[in-house]
Amino acid sequence: MKPHDLKKIVKDKYSLIAKQSDKTGAASCCSPSCCSTEADYSTFSDNYENLSGYAPDADLGLGCGLPTEFAQIKEGDTVVDLGSGAGNDCFVARAIAGEQGRIIGIDMTDAMIEKARQNAQKLGYTNVEFTLGDIEEIPLADNLADVVVSNCVLNLVPDKAKAFSEIYRILKPGGHLSVSDVVLWGELPEKLQHAAEMYAGCVSGAIQIAEYLQIIEKAGLEDIKVQKEKVIEIPDSVYLEYLNNQELAEFKQSGAGIYSITVYAIKPI
Repeated sequence: MKPHDLKKIVKDKYSLIAKQSDKTGAASCCSPSCCSTEADYSTFSDNYENLSGYAPDADLGLGCGLPTEFAQIKEGDTVVDLGSGAGNDCFVARAIAGEQGRIIGIDMTDAMIEKARQNAQKLGYTNVEFTLGDIEEIPLADNLADVVVSNCVLNLVPDKAKAFSEIYRILKPGGHLSVSDVVLWGELPEKLQHAAEMYAGCVSGAIQIAEYLQIIEKAGLEDIKVQKEKVIEIPDSVYLEYLNNQELAEFKQSGAGIYSITVYAIKPI
């Protein structure tokens, strides 16, 4: 499948979630329920409820970690959130950066940008802004951000090398990233790799953890650290939409696994 087609799948799915959430509440795309007709599976996301700045209306359950928890944001920082959705991580970042900070959310989905702006307006935030844009071509100036965060979104970008190159470009010298994402250890069965909805659900777009960290290093970032790691448990019933019982058993016996990681890295001065 071509990158353009993959992006359209993701954009269409996230647009649908943004519109449905206005009527029925949160529904995760980075979760088994995004890839299935079932609606009661637990999501990949961690619990934000105890974090300062948490806004329930902005939490669509789309993440796989808490990147702001490890982002070392300081008061007055300029923070860019890539794949900002309805604004959840942006509002948490604002609580740390304060009134003097500047928070910028980037998302490629019109419906998400609209929802995020509505949430910011309801909260009365004047230093949080949301911009439509592609992570492979971030519509921001060079050397702008003190901190870049992202939550379960870079995994969905077809050209991850270009995405991290763009992150490097917009970071100030000495600035850093803190991103949560889905990665693999071992190989996914081919049927999962080619399942379009599993891609939109943040699974088949995942790459090997070693390759992921190597892409960050090749972009020029340094002091790369995996700050948090957890196994992603997906119900057998979801896998069985793509695999037969024997194929599922072979996958489990292979020792392969799907993980969520949160990674820190610095742009050198």
